[in-house]
Amino acid sequence: MFTKKPDEMKSELFKLMKQYVYRYAEVPFTLASGKESNHYFNCKEITLHPDRLKLLCKVFVDLLIPNINENSIPASVGGLTLGADPISYGISLEYSIRNHLVYPLVVRKETKDHGTKKKIEGFFQHVTSCLVIDDVITTGGSTLKAVESLRESGIQVTDGICILDREEGGYELLESKGVKMNPIFKKSDFF
Repeated sequence: MFTKKPDEMKSELFKLMKQYVYRYAEVPFTLASGKESNHYFNCKEITLHPDRLKLLCKVFVDLLIPNINENSIPASVGGLTLGADPISYGISLEYSIRNHLVYPLVVRKETKDHGTKKKIEGFFQHVTSCLVIDDVITTGGSTLKAVESLRESGIQVTDGICILDREEGGYELLESKGVKMNPIFKKSDFF
């Protein structure tokens, strides 16, 4: 059975990103950060489609994560809900297929106000470190919120991955907070 090489998978993912994710409009879009931009990336077109998510997670597991810490598999992966959730589950399942246990973690935007009042869901008690995830980073605010919540729970966060860096200061902000983000793509790759 033919298995695609990581670079071939990345190239295929790029084509899907151009076809389904990237949009340019004369009238600017308002982003989650509050900024406006003529360039819009809706990564849910990848993360909420089973076949595309599977390809994305293979690119993360075969190409990106090994470059972060050679021969190291993260103990957990996770980030702020909703952008990170499908990616976390997909990466965890991809590692499970390869007989490795990687816990997916979900970081709530606000502390749960009932029940156990958790801010993090998942088996976070079983890990001491987490590879933080986001779909897109712009200013880095959402990712930083997840990092701070994970660290408050005693989990070490030094690295992160994302599908796209919009190259608008998020990478630098996170780096100043001790987190090196590793994007698959950058906004400048698309034009």
